[in-house]
Amino acid sequence: MGDEIDMLKGNVWDEYIKPSKIWGNVYFVGIRAVSTHLINTNEGLIIIDPGYSESLHIIVDNIWELGFKPKDIKYIVVSHAHLDHMDSVSALAAMTGAKTFIGKDDLPLLTGELYHYPIKTFKPHVLLEDGDIITLGNTSIKCVSTPGHTDGTMSFFFDATDGEKTYRAGMFGGAGSNTLRKDFMIEHNLPFSNRQKMIDSINKIKNEKIELFLGNHLENNKTEEKLSILKDSKINPFIENSQKEWDAFLEKRLELINKIIDENL
Repeated sequence: MGDEIDMLKGNVWDEYIKPSKIWGNVYFVGIRAVSTHLINTNEGLIIIDPGYSESLHIIVDNIWELGFKPKDIKYIVVSHAHLDHMDSVSALAAMTGAKTFIGKDDLPLLTGELYHYPIKTFKPHVLLEDGDIITLGNTSIKCVSTPGHTDGTMSFFFDATDGEKTYRAGMFGGAGSNTLRKDFMIEHNLPFSNRQKMIDSINKIKNEKIELFLGNHLENNKTEEKLSILKDSKINPFIENSQKEWDAFLEKRLELINKIIDENL
């Protein structure tokens, strides 16, 4: 996490990825360090994880480039309270007047400092709980509590649409195992029970129907590679084999966490 923050401060344009429609009303507007998704609900825009403050100008430019107006952002939804996903929320909310959403159990992290790094904190309009539905226009996002990465991590599931077809989209809100390693947990006074929480969370969502696999980091679903393929292919790589990829991704997460536990890493 620290390396990413330092890198962004000095080389933010190295993180640039050309924005693109993923499918239907779902768009990628993020950077290499963290994924940001935009949903056009026909009654306004929903943005998920707007990212770092240092890269907010890129996110805003990307939204314009896709033909949307940032002022039409109505909801800012955060998967979990780590700086790389939500540091820009306060500025974006001030810019757009959008309502902000984050998991209830991550509220203690919004104290102005996160893992020794100052954050631009914000007061959420809505504190999400397990099973909550966020609805705007033609989009209803099911929020599933999946603690482990943080206590308040939320995973999101919704129907993406192009006006005719729909595909069930899904995102695991906090798949990173870095916060489950012994040194990190000791340094930041985190309970080792978070490891079992992550395992339970993965098992909780592994049976979700996924037809459009989204990641909140590029490596979760090979976002950048798929965006490149999408330009020249009639087959949409974000949809093709999505369920199989989702299942394999979660299984790999389980294997990694069990290795951390077994080898006391």
